[in-house]
Amino acid sequence: MGGHIVTSNEVENLEANNIKQYESEQKLEKSPSTYKVGCPPRKKFLKEFADGLKETFFADDPLKPYKDQPGSRKFLLGLQFLFPIFEWGRDYNLIKFKGDIIAGLTIASLCIPQDIGYAKLANLEPQNGLYSSFVPPLVYALMGSSRDIAIGPVAVVSLLLGSLLQDELDPINNKEEYLRLAFTATFFAGITQALLGFLRLGFLIDFLSHAAIVGFMSGAAITIGLQQLKGFLGIQKFTKQTDIISVMKSVFHPFPHGWNWPTILIGTIFLIFLLAAKHVGKKNRKLFWLPAIAPLISVVLATFFVYITHAERHGVQIVKHIKKGINPSSVNLIYFSGPLFAKGVKIGIIAGMIALTEAVAIGRTFASMKDYHLDGNKEMVALGTMNVVGSMTSCYVATGSFSRSAVNYMSGCQTPVSNLVMSIVVFFTLLLITPLFKYTPNAILSSIIISAVINLIDYEAAFLIWKVDKFDFIACMGAFLGVVFASVEIGLLIAVFISFAKLLLQVTRPRTAILGNLPGTTIYRNIEQYPDASRVPGVLIVRVDSAIYFTNSNYVKERILRWLTDEEEKLKKIEFLIVEMSPVTDIDTSGIHALEELFKSLKKRNVQLALANPGPVIMEKLHASEFMELIGSDKIFLTVGDAVLNCAKKSKEVV
Repeated sequence: MGGHIVTSNEVENLEANNIKQYESEQKLEKSPSTYKVGCPPRKKFLKEFADGLKETFFADDPLKPYKDQPGSRKFLLGLQFLFPIFEWGRDYNLIKFKGDIIAGLTIASLCIPQDIGYAKLANLEPQNGLYSSFVPPLVYALMGSSRDIAIGPVAVVSLLLGSLLQDELDPINNKEEYLRLAFTATFFAGITQALLGFLRLGFLIDFLSHAAIVGFMSGAAITIGLQQLKGFLGIQKFTKQTDIISVMKSVFHPFPHGWNWPTILIGTIFLIFLLAAKHVGKKNRKLFWLPAIAPLISVVLATFFVYITHAERHGVQIVKHIKKGINPSSVNLIYFSGPLFAKGVKIGIIAGMIALTEAVAIGRTFASMKDYHLDGNKEMVALGTMNVVGSMTSCYVATGSFSRSAVNYMSGCQTPVSNLVMSIVVFFTLLLITPLFKYTPNAILSSIIISAVINLIDYEAAFLIWKVDKFDFIACMGAFLGVVFASVEIGLLIAVFISFAKLLLQVTRPRTAILGNLPGTTIYRNIEQYPDASRVPGVLIVRVDSAIYFTNSNYVKERILRWLTDEEEKLKKIEFLIVEMSPVTDIDTSGIHALEELFKSLKKRNVQLALANPGPVIMEKLHASEFMELIGSDKIFLTVGDAVLNCAKKSKEVV
């Protein structure tokens, strides 16, 4: 009731006293920096455009080794670029060959049973899976630069390809057209990959965030595992849908009469064996070969068991027939016109991008572990070429397999020759051994695939994503749930959509922060991060943590004005607004227009605008737009400290 009402004069006196106190604390007798913010000489448009183009597409300067070299040397370097085998082959020796032989034989024992199972995921014949581990690895051995990646069909791409193809054609009633569409999709998957590498557009695959990939892969792994219940349980009629609800209906609707118990027994016994082998190999690195050889052992034992017991007479489904011989030509089967041509292109682009994402991620992982450089664009050309050649030799989309690459790495591979060795083993398998797979039960193939895809469910990565970034976790779970409850395509679309949504959100809503002075220093930092940082009386210091473009310029202006309004509502008189621009890497005309509007709004409030440490690109554009003349060159400072000293002196003069 009897409270004292603070008048405007008292507020001004209080602010003046605070400023004087702040001056004494900061020792304002020290002169500000004698350095001014520099403005680089303006480049000619063509030179600036060429430099930007070079930095975007040729940041690694791929033509540098060719400079000042004779023609013969340039030819040799070009040959080594296209075929890295001519580079690492010069230092090849028996010690490296020994490591590659062991690794090649080990991954061959793993790939043969996996390829048969993965071909079924794509609704193709078993031999197509084996074909895809014969020709593509040969091409990659000549053109690939990764020493560790193992090439062949993989579970996720096989499922994706099978799902997309099945949406267009029935693999049973339209078997020939389905096969032709698969080869067409493989051809254009290769074209997509090679073009991305040749045009140096590999950065496009980075638009799928790590979180989205983790969710997509985990969802695909569960979907693949659920699909294997048909072979694992011996169910005759099974849904063509991949969502978990449809699959569960197909599994439990015929229970128990629709389940084949001998099949379940075979599948369960060998699944336990495969998981135990994998566990032992993980615990004891010296036994790395055990989980690699376990699938082939399982196939041999299961096939022998079915053969001697004639279990197929008791409802155990078997492979029956794998065509003998090496890859036949399929050039004349690829669609280059007609209604299925466009569908093949669409499916090929999608499958090619996913295959590329997986292969490049695997290649970079192992290159980092062995500390060597992997040229992503060169890898894309190699992967694309091998798929184009593969499509002409009855193969479907091949890429780098994480499980096989891990085995390849642990087996001591030294060069891509391990892929060559694997390819030779598959060649002799196709030529001589395929009839022996006649009695191989489908249950063992299902068990092999289930044990292989379990590692794709990366719950540890998902938990870490939750701890680090909740929005990333939403992207992860969105992709995961989309694959599991809808389809692989829907999951992929959700993954891409959420990745782009996050990117747009970060671009359109950049972070801003109020800065304060760290006591005893001239350093200014975020007051939320450093609670001890003191506010400068009469001065509002705002940092913008992003480039200012048309997508966010209006938001940045409005956010700064809201900061100012919030301060004024607290009865704090603000005379100066300093915008810290160190993190602002670029600005466009919309951004400059927003700064002009901000300047005019502040002028109406009797608040002076100052900029601290704008970069060379910013300074160049501020000069070109004549914003410097509007604000005044004396309002551009090298550091926030210089700006504060200047503002404090001006405020002192007024007082």
